[in-house]
Amino acid sequence: MDQLLLGLKAAAEGTRLRILSLCAHVELTVSDLVRVLGQSQPRVSRHLRLLVEAGLLERHQEGNWAWYRLAETSSGARNAELARQLIDLIPEDDDVQSLDLIRLEEIKAERARTAADYFRSNAASWSEVRALHVDPAKVDAALRQVVLRKPIENLLDIGTGTGRVLELVAPEVTSAIGIDLSREMLAVARHNLDKDGLRHCQVRHADMYQLPFAQERFDVVTLHMVLHYSEKPAQVLAEAARVLKPGGRIVVVDFAPHGMTALLDRHAHCWAGFEDGDIGRWFRASQLSPEEPVRLEGDPLTVAIWSAALPANDAAPEAAPDSVGSAAS
Repeated sequence: MDQLLLGLKAAAEGTRLRILSLCAHVELTVSDLVRVLGQSQPRVSRHLRLLVEAGLLERHQEGNWAWYRLAETSSGARNAELARQLIDLIPEDDDVQSLDLIRLEEIKAERARTAADYFRSNAASWSEVRALHVDPAKVDAALRQVVLRKPIENLLDIGTGTGRVLELVAPEVTSAIGIDLSREMLAVARHNLDKDGLRHCQVRHADMYQLPFAQERFDVVTLHMVLHYSEKPAQVLAEAARVLKPGGRIVVVDFAPHGMTALLDRHAHCWAGFEDGDIGRWFRASQLSPEEPVRLEGDPLTVAIWSAALPANDAAPEAAPDSVGSAAS
């Protein structure tokens, strides 16, 4: 009862109700909200603090910036459902909300321009790598087939980049979070999610070696073309396994072993692909049971999809022989 009253009191003010409505559409910073609301930063910050304390909004720090979004029930927010019910009660033809949404579109348009600029400056590099392996559409289709073998409530995409994996699985998941260290890539991902109206998906600035989540949080963790950038892939997979629920799965998409030294020299890859045996060994070290890999043959690069499940009980994963040619972790 006390938590409900706290949420109702926090929302029972005109500006705070406007903020709830705006944050239901996209993630916003204090500066974004100052522009839309036409109020001072200290005043807006005070409203935000009350909404966060009441469990109606969530706050995520990203460098010098804090991002706000509607609270998610999957994260254990106390009044997440109340926030959605209150927003649904706002009349669609409300004059104040209509003006707020017009100003919000201006912010989204700026994000789109930022994303387009970043794409233009990096398009040549990305195209060079894509041209070396199988059609990305085939990789996307195979990834969906492996990831969506069973219903998913919460998904984590490590190294989300442009948010492509979130876009692929969004229709079949209840909630999804993408993390990345590049703020430029996060800006692109936010634009893509906003553009497609994927409000149940979000992105955060985070390190794949130290995930900002509690144990047993996610049903599936994906790493799409990320592991070859890691100097310590076994550590990355162990951290991913830590946040898996019992019965959850990890899905890794990356290159099979190759001789393309240019990828190491010009594209900052740490690994020239991975052996099945190495991935399987790292999985088992994290108490995961490897599944049959999927290979998408290409010339000169072959893409592989490795997956593994965390046992749903205390039974140890079945031992399987390592492949020949394992590398050091």
